[in-house]
Amino acid sequence: MAVAGGRARVAWASDPFQTRGRLFAEPDDSRNPFRRDCDRIIHSTAFRRLKHKTQVFVFHEGDHFRTRLTHTLEVAQVARSIARALGLDEDLAEALALAHDLGHPPFAHAGERALNACMSDQGGFDHNAQSLRVVTRLERRYAAFDGLNLTWEALEGIAKHNGPLTDPAGQGIGRYAGGLPHAVMVHSAAQDLELHQHAGPEAQVAAISDDIAYDVHDLDDGLRA
Repeated sequence: MAVAGGRARVAWASDPFQTRGRLFAEPDDSRNPFRRDCDRIIHSTAFRRLKHKTQVFVFHEGDHFRTRLTHTLEVAQVARSIARALGLDEDLAEALALAHDLGHPPFAHAGERALNACMSDQGGFDHNAQSLRVVTRLERRYAAFDGLNLTWEALEGIAKHNGPLTDPAGQGIGRYAGGLPHAVMVHSAAQDLELHQHAGPEAQVAAISDDIAYDVHDLDDGLRA
């Protein structure tokens, strides 16, 4: 077990200094690549918009229930704690937790169902694919490229938040049996996200942390709000 930053790191943890890189090459920074991903997500427009999106209730203003923003911060805290306990990369786990809901529409689960119905003839609405679209195209903060130009590891984890999307032959599985979301196909063609494989361990930690947070806190909101 290696030691990084004073903390033990297991052999299968993602290494920020051996990342598979960004779609657009950039000069090195004082931060490691995964920490840089975290910072870019936090400073994005889409991240700020989470404060007006809710988890359970349609109306976004209230003192006693969570928004997507507070939920995301809770997921990030859980993800860092689990990653630290398992010897994984905390920065990557946090980045994936911070990004996991960027593609959610407003008006809680009702909003997503309504948007999915409106887009049924186009394959429906997929918030994970929308999150990928946000960080690869819709955020426009840099002159040299669209999106946030996150590392491959971050993009892979965002796209595969719920697991593999295809079988080894490239055919969609599960909810994607009828076809993959356009945003996923477009980006994976440019930067192969290996959609038939499970995401890295930090991405799986972020997904589990999401489940932990909303299973507990959605119930808490329903009882206390």
